Amino acid sequence: MGMRCDTFKFWFRIYICFITLWGIHGCLSLNDEGMALLEFRARVTCDPHAALENWDPNDCDPCNWVGVHCVDGKVQMLDLNGLSLEGTLAPELGRLSHLKSLVLCNNNFSGDIPKELGDLVELELLDLRENNLSISIPTELSRMLSLKHLLLCYNKVEDSDSQDQGNFRFFSKSLLDECSSPLTTLFACINRKFGHWFKQGQEEKCFDLQPRTNEAEIEMNVPNLVNYARRRLLDQSSNLAALPYNGEQTTDFSYIPISFSSGSFSAVPDATKKQNQSQTPPLPSSPPSEPSPPSEPLQAGKQTRVPKLNRAELETACEDFSNIVTNLEACTVFKGTLSSGVEIAVVSTLINSSHDWSKNMELNYRRKIATLSRINHKNFVNLIGYCEEQEPFSRMFILEYAPNGSLFDYLHVKEIGCLEWNERIRIIMGTAYCLQYMHHDLNPPIAHTKVNSRLIMLTDDYAAKLCEVTFSSIIEPAKATTRGDSKKSEMTRAGLDNNVYEFGVLLLEIISGKLPHSEEQGNIVNWAADYINDKRSICYMVDPSLKSFKENELDVVCEVIQSCIQPDPKLRPTMRDITSKLREVITVTPEQAVPRLSPLWWAELEILSVEAT
Repeated sequence: MGMRCDTFKFWFRIYICFITLWGIHGCLSLNDEGMALLEFRARVTCDPHAALENWDPNDCDPCNWVGVHCVDGKVQMLDLNGLSLEGTLAPELGRLSHLKSLVLCNNNFSGDIPKELGDLVELELLDLRENNLSISIPTELSRMLSLKHLLLCYNKVEDSDSQDQGNFRFFSKSLLDECSSPLTTLFACINRKFGHWFKQGQEEKCFDLQPRTNEAEIEMNVPNLVNYARRRLLDQSSNLAALPYNGEQTTDFSYIPISFSSGSFSAVPDATKKQNQSQTPPLPSSPPSEPSPPSEPLQAGKQTRVPKLNRAELETACEDFSNIVTNLEACTVFKGTLSSGVEIAVVSTLINSSHDWSKNMELNYRRKIATLSRINHKNFVNLIGYCEEQEPFSRMFILEYAPNGSLFDYLHVKEIGCLEWNERIRIIMGTAYCLQYMHHDLNPPIAHTKVNSRLIMLTDDYAAKLCEVTFSSIIEPAKATTRGDSKKSEMTRAGLDNNVYEFGVLLLEIISGKLPHSEEQGNIVNWAADYINDKRSICYMVDPSLKSFKENELDVVCEVIQSCIQPDPKLRPTMRDITSKLREVITVTPEQAVPRLSPLWWAELEILSVEAT
């Protein structure tokens, strides 16, 4: 195997030389950035998912390659997160002089960090977490004056005492002063005291490179650090494509380790890679009588975990659980604020006794955590933690918080205000992209419980965040179903078809401002039938509160509505077809549909700091 890889590497480099010298297919040569990327590709010895297959030396523009993002033709981001790539890091990466973000986490790169990375003077983010690198940090990295985030967790980290730490110092000047010297922040799973911490039994040594004499000064600057970074951090899209769903056997997530995952590949790490990985214990036959230990992950895995928080911590964040957002049939939603300033939503069951919490509810609760932990999309209200304790009895989900409430309110509550046409179109596209991700990029796919305007939350810039039903689906009696693979597949397919129909109804609601059902109009689908079937009259179904709308966008939305609400599920399009159809006219890209600033990363960072104390 090693000989084949070495032979491939040799001939690949020869091929690069041919391209440069002779200009195959009319491309005389790639620019220096393209050649540097090909050198990086040549050092990749294993690409199990063929992720770099389109890195074609014949293509004069590397900006079209997977993971490469450009601005004005210059490579500014290389994001190869979670592709299981193996090899070593090429020194030629240092020639990507315009690079601002280098994300190579969740791979299997080995060897040393090239000292040439120190030439990336514009680099702001270097994320090398969860590889097999021997982290001996080159002193040349001190030249990276723009570096704000250096993430090195879960590698073969050497003792920091052996490192030359003098070049990595926090500047004391306020981070809010954007004209001051750049601040290098080394967020390497740091805790609140910015000290060293270790997880027994795993190579999870995380550290800072900061002299301890400055700890008090660092802690004093944390609020400024968080506020600055929340404003400056570009919300990058990293939802990776996965294998298409083929209707084969699905996985029961009740008894597997739970961790965040993009859904592209299994959220559970390879068992052969970490022999000392903790195993998932079976669910207890009866609820435990002792409180759980604080800040313990549900099931630890090599990848980012779903953190477990203490009730006391959440009680503080939610002001003694007095900050109630809404009361629902099965749960209460609280608003909380972490010490970093990040806002969270805490959803708590109304059941307050373990005697009323059945084994089936506990099983459904864990299944819901497992399902939600697989979803990682910026147009989704992502799960960032959970809480379960016995005294007082607690079962909670910790989710992202969307401050502008639900889409339903903006469509039907006049006192809140009216969404303009462009805002509605952006919400439509954000929802479509999220559903496409759930249906097609996750393997196996996930069908949303119920797509409607009440479960679409809006961020401060009115981006859509699709929210999943939590406790109402947990406490309802489970329907008697066969646990056979074919039955599961049929249920999944039916759920996906239902989502498409619900999306069509949602589009009607968004463009018309009408309720899905009312005594005055009846069912919105029946009400809209005459308008949709006659293109000359569709403009009359548009919400009269809108000052203007774009006819070409209205036309394509109505075409999609027609196809989605077909009575026969077999005639309905897939979400991928729907997104493609909308994109023929609507120019809102996935990047434009997501919130400009996502709180998820900062919430995770804060929770990690809680775990580490």
